[in-house]
Amino acid sequence: MVCALCNGTGWKTVEHDGERRVTRCDCWRQASATRRRADSRIPRRYQHCDFSGFLTYGNESLERALASARSLVQRYPVSDRGLFLLGPPGVGKTHLAVAILRALLQEKGARGIFYDTRDLLRVIRSTYDPLVRETERDVLRPVMTADVLVLDDLGAEKASEWVDETLNLIVNTRYSEKRLTLFTSNYVDDPEGVTPDSLLFRIGFRMRSRLHEMCEFLDLDGGDYRELPANGGEQDLIALWRKRKKQGGAPSLPAKASAPMRARLREGERPAGAAAPELKWPGGRAGTRR
Repeated sequence: MVCALCNGTGWKTVEHDGERRVTRCDCWRQASATRRRADSRIPRRYQHCDFSGFLTYGNESLERALASARSLVQRYPVSDRGLFLLGPPGVGKTHLAVAILRALLQEKGARGIFYDTRDLLRVIRSTYDPLVRETERDVLRPVMTADVLVLDDLGAEKASEWVDETLNLIVNTRYSEKRLTLFTSNYVDDPEGVTPDSLLFRIGFRMRSRLHEMCEFLDLDGGDYRELPANGGEQDLIALWRKRKKQGGAPSLPAKASAPMRARLREGERPAGAAAPELKWPGGRAGTRR
């Protein structure tokens, strides 16, 4: 149905101080926001996520994370420093990251995109199939150039040299261009990185260093939303949180491909002051060298 105000042109006439002017019609703004949401790849399960639905139930770590998320949206685009949300499964990391992304799309007109890390790598790898018409460049361009990128569940991917170089390429490009990036991970940010369930063990020294400059790191703790009974509320989450604390926190996450990860950690043996090699995208397969 054609808009009565702009007759489908996307521009409407307004009067200001006795002068007639044209400005963008509300219907155009709404349609533009709808297109941005459709292009953002937010999974159906998380499309409802917003700040009002993020329950904190007196939990200081969740309240602090929510305040930082709201502040980031208010400051955008003045600040290009993102958030890295860490914590056990089910505490709301993805919910909060999507809430930020949705607010920036709707309120700030930003272009944003969401990817689970493993799914992104799968999509990139699929372009190497000659029967797939989409190219690697087609996949990487929006990931590298989006105003806002959510990279969910970093560290869960199976380690390999190709994975390392592909993720470092993406992170380094967005770091260099000062583009806002949000990350989530189930792994602990232990600076020693000696255990398989530490973030450093999973991603290596070089990426961790970049991420600490790109993002504010926030630790979230709480009850597991996925264990919440039907029609459960805040009191149930408090009970689940207490149960988790009584059990000593979240269960350890499984280690995968320990040999490549240990090789990554050997980057830390680089002599002091020696710079890590910069990654450039030659336009070929991500992470390959020519």
